[in-house]
Amino acid sequence: MTNKPTDPRLLGLFAVLHLGITALTWSDLRRRPDSSVRGPKALWRALSALNTSGSVAYFLLGRVR
Repeated sequence: MTNKPTDPRLLGLFAVLHLGITALTWSDLRRRPDSSVRGPKALWRALSALNTSGSVAYFLLGRVR
């Protein structure tokens, strides 16, 4: 069986991965003080909920080291 973009198992896998990385993002945002986040936390929460790339952008660009 081939993996088509409409394969329900593949879509389910992507949904689980998205929810997992979103949960990690929100957990990190909850623990981090405002001063160590670039931009408003609410914006990062919204971006991560809408698209997985929002979470990736947060971990690459949104955190102050």
